[in-house]
Amino acid sequence: QVQLVESGGGLVQPGGSLRLSCAASGSIFSINAMGWYRQAPGKERELVAVINTGGSTNYADSVKGRFTIPRDNAKNTVNLQMNSLKPEDTAVYYCYAVIQVVAGAVSHVYWGKGTLVTVSP
Repeated sequence: QVQLVESGGGLVQPGGSLRLSCAASGSIFSINAMGWYRQAPGKERELVAVINTGGSTNYADSVKGRFTIPRDNAKNTVNLQMNSLKPEDTAVYYCYAVIQVVAGAVSHVYWGKGTLVTVSP
């Protein structure tokens, strides 16, 4: 059984910084991509950032230059460093990972339960 657990959400003022963390645990053979989505009230879930095993990254245009997504392959963790936060960054942030639980098995996407980030004066 695989679990993804996020931490680090909270309330921050505009222009501030916040760091989200996500740890994958359980029966894991390998992890391919890891990343973060977010869903703001009344909006669809959108990709924020993703990083693959080799370290290649992709960011939403709205967060480029402000967010980074460091990953520790040995620890099965991925973080989201968020700087220069704006009110429009307010959302529930979800960690995800593409995981192979045994050798030769098909990889599946696993999700965390989400952590709320609120950017407000």
